[in-house]
Amino acid sequence: MAQWGAMASSTPAVMWFRRDLRLADNPALLEAAADGDVLPLFVLDPALWGPAGPSRRAQLGASLRALDASLRQRQASLSVVRGDPVRRVVQAAREVGAGRVHVAADFGPYGHRRDRAVEKALAEHGIELVRTGSPYAVAPGRVTNGSGDPYKVFTPFSKAWAEHGWRAPVDAPAGASWLALDDTTDIPDPELPDGLELPEAGERAAARRWRDFLDERVGDYDTDRDKPGVEGTSRMSVHLKWGEIHPRTMLADLARSRSQGAATYRKELAWREFYADVLFHRPETAREYLRPEFARMPYDEPGEQLEAWQRGRTGFPIVDAGMRQLRATGWMHNRVRMIVASFLVKDLHLEWQHGARHFMHWLVDGDLASNQHGWQWTAGCGTDAAPFFRVFNPTSQGRKFDPAGGYVRRWVEELAGVEDPHEPDDEVRRQVGYPSPVVDHKEERREALDRWEKIRA
Repeated sequence: MAQWGAMASSTPAVMWFRRDLRLADNPALLEAAADGDVLPLFVLDPALWGPAGPSRRAQLGASLRALDASLRQRQASLSVVRGDPVRRVVQAAREVGAGRVHVAADFGPYGHRRDRAVEKALAEHGIELVRTGSPYAVAPGRVTNGSGDPYKVFTPFSKAWAEHGWRAPVDAPAGASWLALDDTTDIPDPELPDGLELPEAGERAAARRWRDFLDERVGDYDTDRDKPGVEGTSRMSVHLKWGEIHPRTMLADLARSRSQGAATYRKELAWREFYADVLFHRPETAREYLRPEFARMPYDEPGEQLEAWQRGRTGFPIVDAGMRQLRATGWMHNRVRMIVASFLVKDLHLEWQHGARHFMHWLVDGDLASNQHGWQWTAGCGTDAAPFFRVFNPTSQGRKFDPAGGYVRRWVEELAGVEDPHEPDDEVRRQVGYPSPVVDHKEERREALDRWEKIRA
């Protein structure tokens, strides 16, 4: 065991980082520092690392290196170990003589079960697991209706969520002394697939990007957020995913703005917390239908059309642009996420889980609650779901939200120089090597509604 900084007289503690890879506004870290010497620990959990796609693996590694760099500026380092957290957290705590292990509470289906198992294993050695804070401004389960039940609709939830409120941000711990394990593993640095470029990671990058958004774009967010060809969104989802910034830090900044854009952005944060609350109460909806009747709808078996959708070769430009942006950046504009999801479920008649799984593989901001319930919203089977009869026409959606065609031209290179990138004719498609549409949207819309009528009956 190595020690950094000044000696503390009280009992050592472990700060087990998970979805809170930052020093500022981290209440669990403050609690750990109040105990005494702190071991900053991260466990590479095979149960999470194994299913993660290349985007999330690489981004996690970059975020861990950024956190380690911040700790080294404080004469500390991040101890990284690999294996089952039930074993590795207990082992690390016993090695440094910790009396308590501090975490931000995890309300996801797996994280909730894992923490209970770790808590039980620690207790067998007289060590306490202390939960302080969470990745949310208001922890799941806190906001309930008058009967004490969880909300099932967003608008009343968002009003109650705002009325509940949240604590103010807190500073990073000052004057803490630190510990390190002798036997650790290297922070992973996986090689990215060709053509994939990810955003800068870390707490400083998050603060910089957030400040740029507040200074330059938040005022226009209400009008620009649906335009994929405009730099109108914050791109903060990846930083929220890894906890490089806390939502209450963002909410405190937004409270100082009176713009409609800031008010709309607060609602987007509320949607994130609503979906987390829904998944906490209904953990099975990570894989299953929130509205079970939709499981009875006839769906097609995945095949060549699913592959065309995944590769961005459907022949529908706005759909293909979104799928290629996902593959190149690990991110997709939110409006386009809805368009491509509607296309998969209602034009190709495939179950939403196929799309959600592909998104989670490639998204650098892949958040289970937001991803799964965003998909279910579009598929008509989730909370506040778009009515199933609302079938996005991908061509008209492209013309409406990308009228100049800049987004399509950027991501579908074959169409960069054509006159009408949203609906090129057959001859243009042949000339530039862009595929014909894999389906007739008008016919598939009718087919989707026919299938829906069957389960309505």
